[in-house]
Amino acid sequence: MIWTLKKFHELSVSELYNILKARVDIFVVEQTCAYPEIDDYDQQAMHLCLKNNENLIAYVRILPKHTKYTEVSIGRVLVVKDYRSKGYASKIMQKAIHYITNEWLEQTIKIQAQHHLKQFYSSLGFKQVSDVYLEDDIPHIDMILTK
Repeated sequence: MIWTLKKFHELSVSELYNILKARVDIFVVEQTCAYPEIDDYDQQAMHLCLKNNENLIAYVRILPKHTKYTEVSIGRVLVVKDYRSKGYASKIMQKAIHYITNEWLEQTIKIQAQHHLKQFYSSLGFKQVSDVYLEDDIPHIDMILTK
């Protein structure tokens, strides 16, 4: 298994296709949520992937501060269905947090989490900072991690 961390322009066409396909498969199709998955933030993001050969296992998008939020943010967190419940979500989040705090030297990270994942993100040190709200008809909360 191979970890990759790339800027948008460093992604091959095949890598970008696999990322976007996984995001649509999970966030649009699996979660039956019609929303604009391609949102013009990808070009500014770092794309962290875990792959087995060319098969995507896990993915997150890391956005610089003053992009979507004032703070650095992590989003589009996913693990492909065949690889779930094996700890990959925790591993990729830990890698993303490590990158942000050690390479970008940022101490605050914001996420927009689906409410049912609050315990998972809390286990990584994130704290809820908003009431529950609907985003695309799915209950969400904002959470902050401060190192």
